[in-house]
Amino acid sequence: MKFKEKYLAGEIPFEEIDTYIEAWGSSDEPCTLREYLGLNEEEEDVWITDSEEALEEMLHRQKKR
Repeated sequence: MKFKEKYLAGEIPFEEIDTYIEAWGSSDEPCTLREYLGLNEEEEDVWITDSEEALEEMLHRQKKR
């Protein structure tokens, strides 16, 4: 399961994104960080352009209640 899937399912806190980023940096995965985290292009843009907090807010709105 990717970071986004686990976060939206309530299995992990948003702060776990750092662990996933580190794991991607150490892996041989041929995918981009966005793909590794399970983010779409809009989410990646918000993260890069605005902030990590803006991404968290965006994902939080998608979270299963």
